Amino acid sequence: MLDIHLVPLLADNYAYLIRDTESGKTAVVDPSVADGVVAELENRKWGLDYILNTHHHYDHVGGNLELKQRYDCKIVGFAGDRKRIPGLDIAVEIGQELEIGNSKAKILGAAGHTHGHILYWFPSSQALFSGDTLFSLGCGRLFEGTPEEMWKSLSALHALPGSTQVYCGHEYTADNAAFALTIDPNNHALLERCKEIDRLVRAGLPTIPSTLSSEWECNPFLRASDPAIRAQLNLASARDVTVFAEIRKRKDLF
Repeated sequence: MLDIHLVPLLADNYAYLIRDTESGKTAVVDPSVADGVVAELENRKWGLDYILNTHHHYDHVGGNLELKQRYDCKIVGFAGDRKRIPGLDIAVEIGQELEIGNSKAKILGAAGHTHGHILYWFPSSQALFSGDTLFSLGCGRLFEGTPEEMWKSLSALHALPGSTQVYCGHEYTADNAAFALTIDPNNHALLERCKEIDRLVRAGLPTIPSTLSSEWECNPFLRASDPAIRAQLNLASARDVTVFAEIRKRKDLF
């Protein structure tokens, strides 16, 4: 099992410290900068064995080299992004398993936000580190991929259990919730979740993690087949990917 801790960085990024409770092996997911990660490690008196990168964007890899120099840790990332991830030591492929002590992660492909985006799925801990592919009530912008690629990546998450905890790369939930209400205004589950998000924000607490079951109920980017959303967008007979692309276009302009 993993012991998981959120580390807020920059304006709205999250890195995650994860520690295998049996072996004591420790990793950090997507460190945008080193300082906050170092402070949290020192506070917990932990070392650092691995850095797990979901993709190459600087606000997810910016702390790589400083942390590697300080802790002599190994940097893990997608093999196809070898030239874009600083200090990459362990190049993983989609479908491969990665061991953090006694905890195993499956590497899932998630093209869309970038061509080389991957996810880390730890079945024994029901934990998904989704980077900038799936957000709480949102999804990443299509900087390199196509709507078809992102829709395929998001749709593939239905193979995972609904109880899966989703640890995403940014605290975007409040803005995503406001947008979701413009797409799916009569969704009771979404309305209830917005109340909880408001409570957390007012208390100064993270809205992360969410669960996949909640995302399937509330996240419009996963609900392109829903008749109410299609009616709201005047796309009743469109393909799912067309509906998804329209939602993504509207969010880009929101």
